[in-house]
Amino acid sequence: MEGETGADNHFIGDDKFYSCGQCDKCYSSKEELRRHRNAHTSKFKCPDCGKCFGRTRDLLKHVRTHTGEKPFQCTVCGKQFTTSNSLTLHSRVHTGVKPFECTVCGKRFMQSSNLAVHSRTHTGEKPFECDDCGKRFAQSGSLVKHSRTHSGEKPAECTACGKRFTQSSSLAKHRRIHMGEKPSGL
Repeated sequence: MEGETGADNHFIGDDKFYSCGQCDKCYSSKEELRRHRNAHTSKFKCPDCGKCFGRTRDLLKHVRTHTGEKPFQCTVCGKQFTTSNSLTLHSRVHTGVKPFECTVCGKRFMQSSNLAVHSRTHTGEKPFECDDCGKRFAQSGSLVKHSRTHSGEKPAECTACGKRFTQSSSLAKHRRIHMGEKPSGL
């Protein structure tokens, strides 16, 4: 059915979703869809790279990736951030606040995304699938590492001898050779 915003309305259970007619994105409110549509009109376009945004404030945040501006500073350690949200997340390192709790085991997390990843240990969900072999992973980073077994990519390079590794942790172990330490597990 066609909504007053010109978007298709969809229902999943009792929940109504608004989908963009120009791409596959869906939103839970007409306001979110309206903001998203601004990205298609180039209303808020980055002058440096051309990326478009739905709101002025999102464009301003993005522009900081080009300028390097970090206007939000931690009062404890002085570290600076591009967004106030990043500062809020960082402040939890100092306060120890972990507001997100697993309903299964009670473990707490500083970020909701970390809780979401942890929850997969209970559900067994593995949403990331290898296009080459079909193996599935609970974390996107694990899929990236696994994909290197197919591609042969070795992005971590030793600056001392040029040897390359698939993972930075393997490189860190290798570097001990150059420091006169006996590496464990090599």
